[in-house]
Amino acid sequence: MEQMATFARATLTDLPAIVAIYNQNIAGHMVTADLAPVTVVERRPWFEAYSDAYPLWVLKDEIAVIGWVGLEPFYGRAAYAHTAEISLYIDQDQTHHGFGQASLDFVQTQLPRLRINTLLAYVFSHNLPSAKLFAKNGFETWGHLPDVAVLDKQLRSLDILGRHYL
Repeated sequence: MEQMATFARATLTDLPAIVAIYNQNIAGHMVTADLAPVTVVERRPWFEAYSDAYPLWVLKDEIAVIGWVGLEPFYGRAAYAHTAEISLYIDQDQTHHGFGQASLDFVQTQLPRLRINTLLAYVFSHNLPSAKLFAKNGFETWGHLPDVAVLDKQLRSLDILGRHYL
């Protein structure tokens, strides 16, 4: 049975939970290219870069933040204003409860208001759970960058997954 969660714009008080969830994923070398945990202080400029045009949301259950999803500008040029990069992280204790799917469903409802019609996701090729989630939601591989990262002393490839929402 899927659990219920609500989405809300992230506030500065959510940043410690956002960072904690992000840091959970570093050791596994499947989700992020960071190799060491980050701090709240280090992530504050990243957090403050989110805006009304490219928001950051948290997923909350009845008790706490259990995940986050954010949209960031792609490439920073005006012609790409309707394209965004999506980042999605779920607390490791909350995976396999449908929160990833719920996050993509929620973001899709926000795209018309944000005037975003293309989403890109950067997913390591060996991150099969994320690749499967995005593929299930109509994302296709638009790019493959072979052996561009070294994670746990292994070369890893990065896929650029994309979907148009026209």
